[in-house]
Amino acid sequence: MGLLIILLVLSAFFSGSETALMSLNRYQLRHKARQGHRGARIAERLLKRPDRLIGLILLGNNLVNFSAASLVAVIALEIGGQPAVALGTLLLTLAVLIFSEAAPKTLAALHPERLAFPAARIYSPLLKIMYPIVWLTNAASNGVLYILGVRGGDSGMQSLTREELRTVVHEAGARISTRYRKMLLSILDLEQVTVDDVMVPHNEIVGIDLENDSENIESIISASQHTRLPVYRDTIDQVVGILHLRRLANLATQDLSADNLLGLLDEPYFVPEGTPLSTQLVQFQRRCERTALVVDEYGDIQGIVTLEDILEEIVGEFTTDPADDEVDVVDEGSDTFLVDATANIRELNRSQDWALPTDGPKTINGLIIEMLETIPSPGTCLKINGYPIEIIETDDNRIRSVRVGQQDSLATTGS
Repeated sequence: MGLLIILLVLSAFFSGSETALMSLNRYQLRHKARQGHRGARIAERLLKRPDRLIGLILLGNNLVNFSAASLVAVIALEIGGQPAVALGTLLLTLAVLIFSEAAPKTLAALHPERLAFPAARIYSPLLKIMYPIVWLTNAASNGVLYILGVRGGDSGMQSLTREELRTVVHEAGARISTRYRKMLLSILDLEQVTVDDVMVPHNEIVGIDLENDSENIESIISASQHTRLPVYRDTIDQVVGILHLRRLANLATQDLSADNLLGLLDEPYFVPEGTPLSTQLVQFQRRCERTALVVDEYGDIQGIVTLEDILEEIVGEFTTDPADDEVDVVDEGSDTFLVDATANIRELNRSQDWALPTDGPKTINGLIIEMLETIPSPGTCLKINGYPIEIIETDDNRIRSVRVGQQDSLATTGS
């Protein structure tokens, strides 16, 4: 009876340790191993070849289970003959199921590290001793899988996709503060956001026209909230360089004439529209640039993007310029908001916790015009992604303001 109990304990050890080792979080395991945890290092080494580890565990588990079955059969046969053998088999099955399978595997699933690390220290020398038998067993099983068309060596199973990594960050919960969790998610989204989404559009670019007189240029510089301004002739499409306002301190005179400014300009840096922010951030770093002009396929300037714009996509707004305090959304109460139609959709989604589509036009004006395929008249109503929108003010070529209700708070009204 004592030998039978030992066999059941060994069976429980093999079953529980298998579940524990296979339930280990591979990234936590790698972290502990790099910190010098001996059990984690051994477990990580064993799991690099899971076929050998599983072969060893199954060899030991089957050996003790069959030995226990044979022992029960011999004991039962001596005690009560063949009827006792059937009863003994039933009792052994229940004992193995409860004490050697269900209980240890449940415990291992709940506390994998507590069982896996001590077991790894046992399996490491045991694998060296039993290696020839394990190798033959694995060779035979891999041969069967090969015949069935199953191929091993899929290392991609150990990597995480961007969406899976997003899930990991979300599931981190209290381990990562809300602020840092948002920053991590923003970094993961950089590849999906382009310079078009964050640039200052063509018609809003503030720059210096060399055709203006010195007084006008001085007033533009004095009112500027930026340290770098594009300099152009007549229109922004004829940009000649970028002026860093700090260089004005090096002027021998205070004359802001075109000739004096031209000597202070940096070469303009152009980037194609559609460039992902992750790529542009790397390019800014490599070129030691902070400002870029976004151009379309014809070379026409579509807007201007800065390093600050990209960083704000990661950490959120961090400036206190008066220009940043302009109100694009006015809360009217009753779950309705008066919105400037030139407002950027992504910024609205972020500030108001809305879910307007961002895979097309970048502004409310562009989104509505794309949907209606015309410039609507005031009073026109429509619904986008469940948000009821009423056109409040328009002019000849664009929508100026709209009223937006809470998602699905109003009935859909046709345009």
